[in-house]
Amino acid sequence: MKNYALPIRFGIATSGCLIAYFLILSLLGLHTDVFYSLFNGIITGFGIYEAIKYFRLRNAERFNYGTGFVTGVITGCVATLIFTVFFALYSTELNTAFLGELSSAYAKDYSNFEGIVFVTVAIMGLATTLVLTLSFMQLFKASNNLKKKSA
Repeated sequence: MKNYALPIRFGIATSGCLIAYFLILSLLGLHTDVFYSLFNGIITGFGIYEAIKYFRLRNAERFNYGTGFVTGVITGCVATLIFTVFFALYSTELNTAFLGELSSAYAKDYSNFEGIVFVTVAIMGLATTLVLTLSFMQLFKASNNLKKKSA
């Protein structure tokens, strides 16, 4: 469990940033514009990047591609899970009109629109987590190239 404490903490901090960003958008009345959700990827990416970087600094002797990858995935999954739960509570309990405002066309066509939105939020977060973790590990992995001997 000690190996997972750092990515869980970074995941909680990342989800806190995602929630704060969503609430700020809500205060400004911009939370129904899907375009602003693109910034969620930047927030999640920053959290994953910092978690891997800090894990590498803290555990330089046992850092490898696998441990860095696990750190990034756990960070992103924790952040996604917490944000998805918050999003579900917000849209069903705090602002029941939110889903109708989000997409009035889909709300009329689908009988279980809430479930579709929650699954979409979770899948987007998990996909972002996987892609960004793979990308960031290219920066942090040790090179396998042989160093040229100087003459």
